[in-house]
Amino acid sequence: MRSLKGQLLLDGGKLADTEFHRTVVLICKHDAEGAFGLVLNRPSEHKVGRALDDPLPEPVKHLSVFLGGPVQPQAMSCLIHDPTDNDPSESQVIPNLRLIHDLDDLLEAKEDFLSRSQFKFFAGYAGWSPGQLDNEMKQGAWLTHPATIDLVFHLQPQELWKQILLTKGLQYRLLAEAPDDASRN
Repeated sequence: MRSLKGQLLLDGGKLADTEFHRTVVLICKHDAEGAFGLVLNRPSEHKVGRALDDPLPEPVKHLSVFLGGPVQPQAMSCLIHDPTDNDPSESQVIPNLRLIHDLDDLLEAKEDFLSRSQFKFFAGYAGWSPGQLDNEMKQGAWLTHPATIDLVFHLQPQELWKQILLTKGLQYRLLAEAPDDASRN
């Protein structure tokens, strides 16, 4: 098994009738116990300050909450990009990008940390049991693409799936530009 931690999974065109249709999922953990990921391109209309009752720092309150996946939609997670964070712990997804589930750390965050960091909040997550993601990969359900900070914090998350496909070459152009509902074509 090759770990996909730090990779983006893109709907490869075979997930049309699922909630993963045209999604981009950042794989945060992938090992013998299964996989954990967050959908990057499904912002909700909810803001962090309204979703959490805790007194959060002002810059964080106005951020959108993303729909991270169908598992435990009430569970909150946060991706934090801190350009000075070089600690390669298990919570690091890619260099300088850390996943946290305990949001108490943000309550005590210093102003300099808040000003130099980027945050992305998620309700729920995508989860796979042992071997499940590996089987989906063998069936060609997902395409992979290396995760970068710019893609994780893309300014137009709804366009992320299409934009990545267009960079992957001509063979993916038809998929990227196909109508959302192929029956309308």
